[in-house]
Amino acid sequence: MSHIPVLLNEMLAALAPACGETYCDATFGGGAYTAAILQKADCALIGVDRDPEAIARGQTLAALYGDRLSLRLGAFGDLESLIAEPLDGVVMDIGVSSFQLDQGARGFSFQADGPLDMRMSQQGPRAADAVNGLTEAALVDLLRDYGEEDMARPIARAIVQERAASAIDSTAQLAAIIERAVGGRRGARTHPATKTFQALRILVNDELGELARALTAAERLLKPGGRLVVVSFHSLEDRMAKQFLAARAGLLGSGSRHIPEPPAGPPPSFVLPARKPVTPTDAECEANPRARSASLRQAVRTHAQAFPPFEAPPLSLRVVAEWREIAR
Repeated sequence: MSHIPVLLNEMLAALAPACGETYCDATFGGGAYTAAILQKADCALIGVDRDPEAIARGQTLAALYGDRLSLRLGAFGDLESLIAEPLDGVVMDIGVSSFQLDQGARGFSFQADGPLDMRMSQQGPRAADAVNGLTEAALVDLLRDYGEEDMARPIARAIVQERAASAIDSTAQLAAIIERAVGGRRGARTHPATKTFQALRILVNDELGELARALTAAERLLKPGGRLVVVSFHSLEDRMAKQFLAARAGLLGSGSRHIPEPPAGPPPSFVLPARKPVTPTDAECEANPRARSASLRQAVRTHAQAFPPFEAPPLSLRVVAEWREIAR
């Protein structure tokens, strides 16, 4: 297994590591961002990950850098309970890591058959519990909300029909059901199961809720002048990062000659060096296909007070209620 970091040079340019400062890699994963930051400057870094395997892999790096690197097990949505010290920078490389994708036994990918798991923390209900336990209507809502899947209804119908005969327990089994339901790839660049797997993974790990809490925590932990760098890999994540930063930077739009100016909000807690995201070059995408959908957004903390907590987009109440019952 190998991990190729995405937008590495662009991340370093945005974070601008400096000697004597303290940073947080809120999604430690394979440790590539962490190593690059520690190599760039004589700084300290706190690496956070909810996956025990990621923390275990990182011990080699921790031994190399000594007290400059501290690894902490926990979800990045819990940064405020994991970190007490103010920070000069926070970087988040959101989503599933290459190590998780490449291990069939973790159940994140249909590229290698494995149990339908998808739990980053290796605790709690699995993707199989959602596939076999949610009603057809809830599956449709889930695939539309978290997968942005246009074929949500036929996929959900096929899942319910198949599980009536036997439980759906493997990644290959689910991928085959989806492929039959939508008629195969039909020339598409990605596998027809991609969006369904994304939706299930987001549900199982509460990824959007974690992201909302992590962005809120970063805002509270960063010193004035501290940098926030967010790398995302699909439109739901990027949209959340964009909306969070736009709100905190006071860029949510103004009135027109027909609509009066909205009341002035609180002072901006961030300024944005650039409003548009940084995306990979063609050369990087060719060398690393996983970089194709990557997007980097950056911001610099001001002296202003932090805003109230940022909220993730709401999920169907039907899915929330059924998933809560499954998780009991």
